[in-house]
Amino acid sequence: MENRIHIVFGHFGSGKTEFSINYALYLKEQYKNVAICDLDIINMYFRSREKTDFLADQGIEVYSSSRGHQDVLDVPALDASILKPIQNKDYQAILDVGGDPKGALILRTYSPYLVDTDNIFVINTNRPETSNPDAIIAYMNQIEGMGGIKANTLINNTHMLKDTSMEDVLKGYSIVKEVSERVGIEFRYNVCKRDLAEAMRSDPDVSNEVKDKLFPIDLYFRSDWMS
Repeated sequence: MENRIHIVFGHFGSGKTEFSINYALYLKEQYKNVAICDLDIINMYFRSREKTDFLADQGIEVYSSSRGHQDVLDVPALDASILKPIQNKDYQAILDVGGDPKGALILRTYSPYLVDTDNIFVINTNRPETSNPDAIIAYMNQIEGMGGIKANTLINNTHMLKDTSMEDVLKGYSIVKEVSERVGIEFRYNVCKRDLAEAMRSDPDVSNEVKDKLFPIDLYFRSDWMS
């Protein structure tokens, strides 16, 4: 993998933080030092810092606030220690960015260090604001303008939480593929729950092109009572 800094951004409800957690676990299988930098100071829900203890058990470092991850979950405070995995070339660093254009503004604080990065735009086409190629491109451009970065990787994470169906994934695949072709950006993954990915891989009606992009995940932010 050429780029060691992975900036993950997208609309509220895109599932970018769930993807970030799973991507960190994926990277940990390949690299010794993996860290998540929680840069989300916009949204109070489903932030990677909430899974600090779980990630620490997996050998993954979490950087957010110097005052303690749990004590300041709702405080828009970031710590200078975030620069450690960003600057240290021995690290694979995931930057989990807030879910709207204003949330991406924090990236300008670290812009001198964000060179040759993997800029991952996560898309849920079941969200009204990112339901079609024109809307996706417009929203992506807004985030890029505020954050001072350009997306170079697209992720189809079209979902309905635990009720996500194969049809959801395939619908998202078709839309994100069109976006990829229009803007000339790599379409890397079709993200879905592990059991659904297994079902799709064994389905003869699902194309190899879709199967080759499947990225199975587990849901870490959804309690059993949540749909």
